[in-house]
Amino acid sequence: MLSLKKSSPSDWLVSQNKYQSKKTRSKAKTISITAGKGGVGKTSVAVKMARLMADSGYKVLLLDCDTNLSNTVVKLGLPITNYFYELVSAQREFDDCLHKDGNLHLLSGCNGSIDMFNKSLEIDRIIIDILVNHERDYDYILLDCPAGITKETLTLNAYSDYRFVVVTPDKSSVTDSYSLIKILNKEFGVNDNHLLINKVSSEPQYQRMVKTLSETVETFLKCRLHILGGVKFEDAPVDQFDSCLLEQENSSLHKNFVKLVRKFTEEIEGRAAADEYAPFTNSRHEQDVRFTI
Repeated sequence: MLSLKKSSPSDWLVSQNKYQSKKTRSKAKTISITAGKGGVGKTSVAVKMARLMADSGYKVLLLDCDTNLSNTVVKLGLPITNYFYELVSAQREFDDCLHKDGNLHLLSGCNGSIDMFNKSLEIDRIIIDILVNHERDYDYILLDCPAGITKETLTLNAYSDYRFVVVTPDKSSVTDSYSLIKILNKEFGVNDNHLLINKVSSEPQYQRMVKTLSETVETFLKCRLHILGGVKFEDAPVDQFDSCLLEQENSSLHKNFVKLVRKFTEEIEGRAAADEYAPFTNSRHEQDVRFTI
């Protein structure tokens, strides 16, 4: 089912540059949600953004790229399945592996599958093959990428049209995210990334983070960071955070994400497309995309 070439991930990616340059508006825009360090809220960001886009009328595929430690199903309260392994081993068709909720389709990974563990797979090739075969079926494809700088993660980030780098106000998160951006630039020629600062406590802290990362990336890598915005820290019990994020549409956390999604769609789609998000908010004043407490 999956036609994969025998070459290194970086060589394969380079060979696709000609194909990528021919992308048209009829093909999905691919966004990788990524981070240098785990535990920064990357999967929560991916799930929330996918749901907002789907609820606004876009057809969205959320693809969990941590293929044997899938957290998307956990966040959404869905049953754990072995569908991803069944897909790559040609036991099940792609459409049969999806969880569908209106415009939002989810292809989750496995969780501790012995079959996946024992099978030698080049996950980046498999996922890119899925993207190529199904990019005309969706408006947006969001990749919830594993944190870190493995070759597979870097290849998926480089292949994507856009990269949302999720960072928290933590020294290790900042350092690891810079390392991710650096290797993407030096090894894959990636010059543009979007920055989302999560779990921010104050406006001054947010501004310091933006200034530090933007200036460092520009000075040493000659790259550009597009600032999506910041999401304030919510002092909620860990076991209740996901329900606050995903279910409470009147919460400040929800409204914060509406701003981030609107900012991005205004950037790449134009204001006409961004206006489709109006039903998510009661006030047009929420078009201010700076961090707000």
